[in-house]
This record gives sequence, C-alpha cells and structure tokens, in this order.
Amino acid sequence: MSRDGGHRSDLRAIARRAMLERGLLPDFPPAVVAEVEALRGPAADGALRDLRAQPWLSIDNDDSRDLDQLSVAEALDGDQVRVLVAVADVDALVAAGTPADGHAGHNTTSVYTPAAIFPMLPPRLSTDLTSLNEDADRIALVIELTVNGDGTLAGSDVYRATVRSQAKLAYT
Repeated sequence: MSRDGGHRSDLRAIARRAMLERGLLPDFPPAVVAEVEALRGPAADGALRDLRAQPWLSIDNDDSRDLDQLSVAEALDGDQVRVLVAVADVDALVAAGTPADGHAGHNTTSVYTPAAIFPMLPPRLSTDLTSLNEDADRIALVIELTVNGDGTLAGSDVYRATVRSQAKLAYT
C-alpha cells in the first residue's frame, strides 16, 4: 500500500488515465509487440567505425536498465581533450514508418511515475537489444568533440559506430 492508503495498482490506473487524457499511449499495440518480438538484431553494416576498445562507461541510476548513453574522454596533445558521447541507435533495428517507430514518435518520451514506468520503446528494445549494457556490442550514434583548454570547440564529428561499455556507474 502507498502512504496515502491506496494501492499501487490504483496509482498505476491513475497514471494511465492521465497519460490517455494528455494524448499519450501507455500501452504497446499488438503490432508493436509483434514487430519487436520478431527482431533478431541489427543487420551487418560495414560503414560502422569500431570503437569497442574505447573505455566507454554509462552513468545512471543504480537500477536503470535502459542505458541509452555512454561517454569517454581522453587528453590529446597540448591542452585539448576529445570527448565522445555514444547514444543508442534505435534506428539500427527499428525502421522508419514501422509500428514501433510510429508509437515512439507519438509519445516521444518515456513517462516516469511513482507507480510505474511507461517506456517509449518496448522493454525488449530499451533494456536489451539497444541498451548500452556493460560488455555488450551495440550500434550507437557517436558525437565526437575536440575541446581546447579554454573551452572553445576545435572540431566535431557525428558518425555511427560499434561500441562496448566497459563499466556501469551510478550517481550514488
């Protein structure tokens, strides 16, 4: 029971109703579920850079399973630093115009409530196939920044790469 004397299921029902009232879809339609269950993994892509040797790490809540961002930084010659940020590349598995793409495009975000989490993507995608889990090879969109010692940007690039998280760190 919650502190206010209600049940968690009541709070979940209230959260679902609030989402529906705001035009959000709390549940995945059968077409989305079927699409995601049929996924086997991304197709081979020779255009990907291989950045698995980088010391990637995620920083999130202790209990987070939908890890969608990794980072790494390295000192360069002089006073420059290279910062790499990898973001899970859901497009590697979910094609534009598919039911899963449409559902994610409609909601545009996961909704976190005290009673329940309503993910933007089905758990098989968000916590498994595209999650940047430790010791798992994943496809990511990488943003590479070269920063001067005074904080100015010396260069930038964006590209797709295969990454492998070396560590999962927590805020606490």
